[in-house]
Amino acid sequence: MMQSLWSLALLAALPGGTALAQPSIGEQIAAAADIGASVQAVGADSLTSITASYPGGVTGLPDQSYQTLPGYRPMKLDLFLPPQSFAGPRPLVVYVHGGGWMAGGPRRSAAYTDWPRVLASLAAKGYVVASVGYRFAREAPFPAAAQDVKAALRWLRANAGTYRIDPARGAIWGQSAGGHLASLVGLSCGAAALEPEGRIVPRAGNVETTASTVEGADTASDCVQAVVSWFGIYDFQTLLAARGNADSAAQAFLACDGKDCAPDRVKAASPVSYIDRKDPPVLLMHGDRDETVPLSQHREMTAALKAGGVSVREKILPGVGHSWVGATAEATQAASREALRETIDFIEARIGDGVAR
Repeated sequence: MMQSLWSLALLAALPGGTALAQPSIGEQIAAAADIGASVQAVGADSLTSITASYPGGVTGLPDQSYQTLPGYRPMKLDLFLPPQSFAGPRPLVVYVHGGGWMAGGPRRSAAYTDWPRVLASLAAKGYVVASVGYRFAREAPFPAAAQDVKAALRWLRANAGTYRIDPARGAIWGQSAGGHLASLVGLSCGAAALEPEGRIVPRAGNVETTASTVEGADTASDCVQAVVSWFGIYDFQTLLAARGNADSAAQAFLACDGKDCAPDRVKAASPVSYIDRKDPPVLLMHGDRDETVPLSQHREMTAALKAGGVSVREKILPGVGHSWVGATAEATQAASREALRETIDFIEARIGDGVAR
């Protein structure tokens, strides 16, 4: 598949002057991604220094602190900046990792062997890309993780001038628990219940200062213009009902280990609760053999978004389960490339340079 995609890029036209369609940005990035046969417990890490250089003139800035809360580890993100050849403020993509709300990190995703390099390849197309860490459930349960992601969005926009970010063009994207958080944050623009806590907010360059209206971290928007979720959780009520309250990760996240979860807490943590007609376009993707997050979560959320008047694109990938893992390495790689292609092209169509503003 990779060879065929690049063959299209090399052939300018057919005999007789009929132009061939050039590969989309999503096709280019998907074709170049390194993908293993299964989930990468520890993938390659190309972000090992203060700064890293990537093909296409991309600069990687690892471990940028975006907030400090008393009693917790500093919250950090990895940042990928596009080359200076792209004019004007650039669209922003924020990625949220999975791991059951209790593990994982910004440099890992499914079977992709070098996730930072995948994100850098998106930055090479003119995007500012951030991969965000957040507090885990055993550190601080809901709503902490969602508050952290919102705080990261605000920090990035407060530093828009430094990083050449266009505050009006932002997308959020996540997988599994990160898909839940991306959906929750993306659909809850302005929700008081998820407002970030009082915190220490670093300036660009990791110089810390108390959050204030002067710094812009509490006045910058955490709203986005596009949402992407891979095999996410959208309704804890139906998830826990189907599993008889036996989902330990969900119960830890909701702080109701070993007992029934309070209905108001379940509702507040569920992205489905925040659907309204003002929500941005959403892309949902899921494998039809997912045994970790039921396919019913995808189907029910798709129906709820449509009923709520929200623009939604959904795709179910056949023959693969959670993290796009299939029965063979080839199946895993094919699904992983398809998911990446669909995602990048969806984002490009919503916040890319070709979108009318």
